Amino acid sequence: MGAGKQDGHNGISYADAGVDISAGNALVEVIKPLAKATARAGTDSALGGFGGLFDLKACGFKDPVLVAANDGVGTKLRIAIDSGLHKTVGIDLVAMSVNDLIVQGAEPLFFLDYFATGKLQVEEARDVIAGIAEGCRQAGCALIGGETAEMPGMYHGGDYDLAGFAVGAVERVNILPRADVGPGDVILGLASSGPHSNGYSLIRRLVELSGLAYADTAPFAPGKTLGEALLTPTRIYVKPVLAALKASDGIKALAHITGGGFLENIPRVLPASTVAEIDLAQVPSPPVFGWLQKTGGVSEREMLRTFNCGIGMICVTAPESAAEVARLFEAQGEHVVTLGTIAARSGSEEQVKPRGKLAL
Repeated sequence: MGAGKQDGHNGISYADAGVDISAGNALVEVIKPLAKATARAGTDSALGGFGGLFDLKACGFKDPVLVAANDGVGTKLRIAIDSGLHKTVGIDLVAMSVNDLIVQGAEPLFFLDYFATGKLQVEEARDVIAGIAEGCRQAGCALIGGETAEMPGMYHGGDYDLAGFAVGAVERVNILPRADVGPGDVILGLASSGPHSNGYSLIRRLVELSGLAYADTAPFAPGKTLGEALLTPTRIYVKPVLAALKASDGIKALAHITGGGFLENIPRVLPASTVAEIDLAQVPSPPVFGWLQKTGGVSEREMLRTFNCGIGMICVTAPESAAEVARLFEAQGEHVVTLGTIAARSGSEEQVKPRGKLAL
């Protein structure tokens, strides 16, 4: 073999180095209809340019403030990869960003994704991106672009990673949390669909302890494999929250319950002078959390600081508006519970004061 030659080729190509440009081009063509299906006011969802365009004026805002968020799916991807189930992690990717936007009162407008892998498998990538498009549909935002990176040597085997970026807008006068959160306000909780996309490093460790394979029947979800059950996608709260915000002025604050659970996320939207008193007995914990707790003997406090435990979003309302807001959420298909109230904080006590026990 002569210098600079490789099995009859004129020289080493990008494909020889492990990157298949034609596969990337094929993927773009496959996903164009998926992106187009997410079109909304402000965009035509065309792919292929250097950047995605969005016309904010077309959305009818008068004095908008842009709100941006980015996130990933974390090690939940490891379960998707190991089980070969790729169709729902894209929903998780969108959910983690748009749920962060909505807690500030912002309407998600558009989304971009980043998909990185060692070897691009077009059908697998299409499944992932179809999930992203479905998440955008649920959130009412447009998938206007993204990036697919094939990086041999950085990722191995069938491994891939995801990141997502969402931008929303809110009228300046409607930004949350409001400054008037105070003692007597009511805390409502919106039920989660399961662990959402947090705590999966612990979940995977607990699966190892259980001795179960992802193809085995889930002990807490008859009729589903363990992989299917643990990949239940994150609930997207955007449309129900936007509907409630439009219909009532009683919502003062919202908090997306992600990593850190109640203990770390609720304080992010409270004045320093207040404390959230939470009745844990009111938390509607899906069976997965009881199985996780029992499998590893996980303490209640560890559960509370790692998982959402059954509540994916909390809403602080004026007391006179609590029943109305709860009805608005229920009309949108949400399971709503009254978790507690806001009280005055005493000294340096923690800003979340749980009482009772989780019904795990």
